[in-house]
Amino acid sequence: MMSFLQKPFSKFLQVLFFLLLVCIPSFFAFHPNSSATSFGAATYAVAEGNKEAEALLKWKASLDDNHSQSVLSSWVGSSPCKWLGITCDNSGSVAGFSLPNFGLRGTLHSFNFSFFPNLLTLNLGNNSLYGTIPLEMGLLTSLNFLYLDKNNLTRRIPFSIGNLRNLSILNLKNNKLSGSIPSSIGNMTLLTRLDLNNNNLSGSVPREIGQLESLVELKLSSNNFTGHLPRDLCLGGLLVNFTAANNHFSGPIPKSLRNCTSLFRFRLDGNQLSGNISEDFGLYPNLNYVDLSHNDLSGELKWKWGGFHNLACLLLSNNNISGEIPSELGKATRLQIIDLSSNLLKGTIPKELVQLKALYKLTLHNNHLCGVIPFEIQMLSRLQSLNLASNNLGGSIPKQLGQCSNLLQLNLSHNKFTGSIPSEIGLLHLLGHLDLSGNLLAGEIPSQIGQLKRLETMNLSHNKLSGLIPTAFVDLVSLTAVDISYNELEGPIPEIKGFTEAFMNNSGLCGNVSGLKPCTLPTSRRKSNKIVILILFPLLGSLLLLLIMVGCLYFHHRTSRDRISCLGERQSPLSFAVWGYQEEILHDTIIQATNNFNSNNCIGKGGYGIVYRAMLPTGQVVAVKKLHPSREGELMNMRTFRNEIHMLIDIRHRNIVKLYGFCSLIEHSFLVYEFIERGSLKMNLSIEEQAMDLDWNRRLNVVKGVANALSYLHHDCSPPIIHRDISSSNVLLDLEFEAHVSDFGTARLLMPDSTNWTSFAGTFGYIAPELAYTMRVNEKCDVYSFGVVTMEVIMGMHPGDLISSVSASAFSSSSCSQINQHALLKDVIDQRIPLPENRVAEGVVYIIKIAFACLLANPQSRPTMRQVASKLIARWPPLSKSFSAITLEDLMPQTTMTG
Repeated sequence: MMSFLQKPFSKFLQVLFFLLLVCIPSFFAFHPNSSATSFGAATYAVAEGNKEAEALLKWKASLDDNHSQSVLSSWVGSSPCKWLGITCDNSGSVAGFSLPNFGLRGTLHSFNFSFFPNLLTLNLGNNSLYGTIPLEMGLLTSLNFLYLDKNNLTRRIPFSIGNLRNLSILNLKNNKLSGSIPSSIGNMTLLTRLDLNNNNLSGSVPREIGQLESLVELKLSSNNFTGHLPRDLCLGGLLVNFTAANNHFSGPIPKSLRNCTSLFRFRLDGNQLSGNISEDFGLYPNLNYVDLSHNDLSGELKWKWGGFHNLACLLLSNNNISGEIPSELGKATRLQIIDLSSNLLKGTIPKELVQLKALYKLTLHNNHLCGVIPFEIQMLSRLQSLNLASNNLGGSIPKQLGQCSNLLQLNLSHNKFTGSIPSEIGLLHLLGHLDLSGNLLAGEIPSQIGQLKRLETMNLSHNKLSGLIPTAFVDLVSLTAVDISYNELEGPIPEIKGFTEAFMNNSGLCGNVSGLKPCTLPTSRRKSNKIVILILFPLLGSLLLLLIMVGCLYFHHRTSRDRISCLGERQSPLSFAVWGYQEEILHDTIIQATNNFNSNNCIGKGGYGIVYRAMLPTGQVVAVKKLHPSREGELMNMRTFRNEIHMLIDIRHRNIVKLYGFCSLIEHSFLVYEFIERGSLKMNLSIEEQAMDLDWNRRLNVVKGVANALSYLHHDCSPPIIHRDISSSNVLLDLEFEAHVSDFGTARLLMPDSTNWTSFAGTFGYIAPELAYTMRVNEKCDVYSFGVVTMEVIMGMHPGDLISSVSASAFSSSSCSQINQHALLKDVIDQRIPLPENRVAEGVVYIIKIAFACLLANPQSRPTMRQVASKLIARWPPLSKSFSAITLEDLMPQTTMTG
């Protein structure tokens, strides 16, 4: 009987046990207070972690190159929380995926977004990703931050991106995205920053963007957008940065912006916007930068200027703005830059503008202004650029301009100025460009202009100037271009490189230049010259005959060799040595490749010559610099010259432009250099789109490259080479943004000397202060110039007054320096790119400290370039306070680095 009952009972126990296995986990799953909850969560996390690891490894395997694989070498196993760029939440699920600036190459097509429900941050900015943004990215519904900027992503932004309702920051700038924005972007109501700059996006901007009331930053610049701007911008009253420059927007500026008092930076330049500027704008107490240039805006400047407490930059050029320049503009006391050029402004220049003590650039050209220049202009002590050209200004040029000692550019051309050129112009020792052409100026050219040793261009044409050209002009050693045509000048022209042309319609001028009659000598001197000629001519003839005989013997000896290698000597065919080539390049090859130095092939101009692009028959592209003739009309002796050339050709460093060869003839001389694709650092910083490509990592790398190049020239070359002209124009960037120092031997070739005393060389604004009172050049002059270039890289523009402030404050706490040392560093650095963070911020601070040490007034207190280069290899020291709290005073040198 028992055995009969045991079988059903045994079966019952088996069924009961199975039910318990199934039901108990389910019970615990729905009862979070049970003791099994943590066990269930852990089991889930392990399962999800494995899925996430598999998805990440699959994406890694899809990347294209070995570099990408090596960067992600830590991605092994099944625990992604320990991998590079991955962070996890408390449950072990991936919450952060951040790999910016690693050069990863591939697509996002193999990335399974559905496995990352808890992802909060996705940052793959500044890599080499291509292809499209997958539709599946809309599955990342928890995402707060999305950075895909500075890649090569193409085609449309997917409509599914509107599903990312928790997104706070969306950055897609600097890609190749096209098509229109999806209107679903209006679903992201928590969005604070949207950056779509520098793409190929088109169509109209959806009005739904105006519904994003949390927006703090909206950037739409450099696309192909058309139609009107969104109507309801700044509804939330939080908009700080709005840029939509360089598009095709038309119609009025939205009235919703009139009351947007939160605005700090505002750019709509380069569109076809219309409307009345005085009606569409209100009061912006926080506004720091406004650029509405190159539009069709009209109206007058009737704003409440006293309410613009923070305005530093006012750019309204190339519009149809009328009326007068309001005297109230002088109440916007923080203004540094004013550009109202190419408008319909009339009336006089209000003297109240001299209240703008921080003003360093005033551009009013191409208007209908009349009256005189206020003599109070001397109060603008920081003024660096003054352009009043093409107006109806008259009267005398005020001598008080001579007290604007920081002027670098002065353009008063095409007005109705009368009287003489004031001699006080000669006090502007930093002046590089002077244009007084197209006026009614009379009298003699003041000899004091010969004191402007940094003057590069000078135009005095189309006036009524008379008398002799001052002999002091031979001291204008930096002059590269001059125009004195259409005057009443007479006498000899100076024998300097700037005076080779542009002197026509001066009937009294003479000189040994094509187009001018030779200057006649006094009778007694002509007689004495005849006697000398009668004595010397037979002697010179005999000497010439002897030289011909020697030359024939030498030529016979040279032609017996298998191959000819020369540097500019007359041969048939003429050739010169080029490092890295098995055969020599013919002189005629360069002439043909540059189309006989045709201006269409010109890619740059400098103090030493004009640069041309040339493609050789081999397909190699080179840069050819045709040199200006030296003042003496010749180079050093050929033997010394050969030694110099061979020394320079032998220089091989990754951060120095390669010199391939040189040719020197009577008719011209030229250098052949390696061609660097992106052009000069100066150009890359001056063009906004290119400057934005130079992020902080790239800028730090540029500084390192220049430091390494100078350290090599100073300490690893024998004899050491001093560059003499380090500037942003002589630093070139290749396709990878690597820095290459150029013109490293030009000054040495053109102005040789056995001592370290030299003629003046360099670019104004970069030259060490000791050269103002001595012409002794040593490596510390390069160190100073390096400091200027470094600050230019960090600030995005020439540091100007900041240089003298560093020098003045090195050993003094005086409050009289030219800029506020208590200014925050974050307000001084380039505002066109986001503030540096984390390790990059540490690098920026450290490099600025080094730059300040290089700018010390005492050359002995500056570090050597070897010390600088070695410090840039070291790990950045941590910040003593947050980056946003650091002031310039915190970075000023307290002790020297030379120890």
